[in-house]
Amino acid sequence: MSFDDTAVPVCPFDFADALEFDPALASLAQRGPVSRIRLPYGEAEAWLVTSFAGVRQVTCDPRFSRAAIVGRDYPRMTPEPIVSPESINVTDPPHVTRLRHVTAQAFTRERVAAMRPAVDRVVAGLLTTMAEAGPPADLVTHLSVPLPHLTICELLAVPEADRDELRAYTMRLLATSPDARQDAADAKASLRKYFAELIPARRKAPGEDLLSAMATAEVPPGEEPLSDDELAVLAVTLILSGNDTATCQISNIAYLLLTRPEERALLARDPGRFPGALEELLRFIPFRKGVGIPRIALEDAEIEGTAIKAGDYVHVSYLAANRDPAVFPDPHRLDLERPVHPHMTFGWGGHHCLAAPLARAELDSAVTGLLTRFPDLRLDVDPAGIQWDTGTIRRFPLRLPVTW
Repeated sequence: MSFDDTAVPVCPFDFADALEFDPALASLAQRGPVSRIRLPYGEAEAWLVTSFAGVRQVTCDPRFSRAAIVGRDYPRMTPEPIVSPESINVTDPPHVTRLRHVTAQAFTRERVAAMRPAVDRVVAGLLTTMAEAGPPADLVTHLSVPLPHLTICELLAVPEADRDELRAYTMRLLATSPDARQDAADAKASLRKYFAELIPARRKAPGEDLLSAMATAEVPPGEEPLSDDELAVLAVTLILSGNDTATCQISNIAYLLLTRPEERALLARDPGRFPGALEELLRFIPFRKGVGIPRIALEDAEIEGTAIKAGDYVHVSYLAANRDPAVFPDPHRLDLERPVHPHMTFGWGGHHCLAAPLARAELDSAVTGLLTRFPDLRLDVDPAGIQWDTGTIRRFPLRLPVTW
């Protein structure tokens, strides 16, 4: 991508060179905290906010609305909008507050702690299968792909016979090819229909699963319980999230530790460092490309000295905010001993990922389990020969051959 002072840059954000930071995004951030861009799909240009302070402002300021994008051909990375119009991800207060209140009850600290044994069981089973298959093995096939999907399916009590089909639907939704639009729309409709058919039974005879917890969650006085359709959309959001962040980050964290012996040795000497190190790994790794869901300015506003007009689209970059030198000194260096500071990998403000505690539990279980079970784990291929995902909005190796 080239820049000049007279043209709005077109930003495909298709950079996929291992885990190097996208140079186009870095150039935009260096130009200033707010830039004008055009994305591959959508009706208009957008503002892109890249500074930590600017992203924090946009994500917490009610003048910037996600709900306002519904029904519009908003600027985006994928041909088909990933989110449904009723999704919690495109709602504003007070409606989003109601949805988050219900969802939060499914992800309390106590409930996530209670989920951990189930996560550990899935990890142990997958690692046992990998060990029995013997080296070499593909870590993506054996761990990164199945763990988050199996975990969220386990927690939603999705029957085992249906899990492969749901996995296929989610992958179709994440594609970026122009030819994938109808296929993605059909996949989204199928996921929604699937969960809508499960919910009545969970209301009638609730179990210990997340879907039952959300279906029977208490609502504040004077508010209506969530409808079957709202719960179905929440379930779709959860299963998409479960196959996005954690899938990418298991592979990415393993890749970094297997190609950086000093960092790996540090954790091997003191495994108790891992929770803090995990936060630095999450901050550092660009686990996806470009941007996510935009907002629309409901009135004239100012972001970091830039005038924004009512009706303008505003995108934020959590990736760039995580590399803001004003918040993270020497931000392009991975430092596992860096003092922990809140990062934006799970979003910020009213749309911060409610399932982040579950994702952290999955990553902790997967990475510590992997390095404990296979202390001499190493790559079985030259790092330069690893193929990275280029067909979706995600950043992760399609295969990660390892041996031990």
